[in-house]
Amino acid sequence: MLKECPQHGFFRDENCPVCGAPGRFLMNTQELDHLGRVMTGILRHFPDKYGIVVDTHGFISVPQLVQAISSRHRGYHWLRAHHLIAIAESDPKGRYEVREERIRATYGHTVEIDLDLPTEDIPPELYFPVTSDEAPLVLEVGLKPSDRKKVHLSKTADDARAAGSVRRPDPVILAIDTRAARGDGIVIMKAAKTVYLTDQVPAKFLRRLEAAS
Repeated sequence: MLKECPQHGFFRDENCPVCGAPGRFLMNTQELDHLGRVMTGILRHFPDKYGIVVDTHGFISVPQLVQAISSRHRGYHWLRAHHLIAIAESDPKGRYEVREERIRATYGHTVEIDLDLPTEDIPPELYFPVTSDEAPLVLEVGLKPSDRKKVHLSKTADDARAAGSVRRPDPVILAIDTRAARGDGIVIMKAAKTVYLTDQVPAKFLRRLEAAS
């Protein structure tokens, strides 16, 4: 469920993780899951289906998003701007960014936008999961976007393994020498707590991370 603590903000639990207060109820788990999927879909993939136009950097106004969702899904007649802001600010993966009364997804887009994300304090090495069949080809030609507009890199090998396990239980993890890549002009942006974006990674900056024995 989603609640709000008057002192420590939004949280997804029975009680505030900071002070233990029960907080104010905002929505149940089913509503939270469904609204999260709807928000993500609109911001990343199909704003046009809801009559929304995102700006150059992927932002839309929160009141506009509220109106679009409540008009399409009549069960959310109670929806207000603070509900969507609560979903964004409590998201454990940090998938959203809120600026004043505007909101956007920070990664995962299939629509064309210009993400102006931070490019400083990038770890010297990032990671990417592939299948064992894909690994030889990727190590030869490099990483390029497939179904998304950017290549999505993970902060740790475990993060990459978790992402790759959606497709295959035992993915091969590739390590990216981001220090060398950035020195060669490759732009890498921080999109979320554990997600980084880039247009491509040439093969010379990739190596296969050997599994721990």
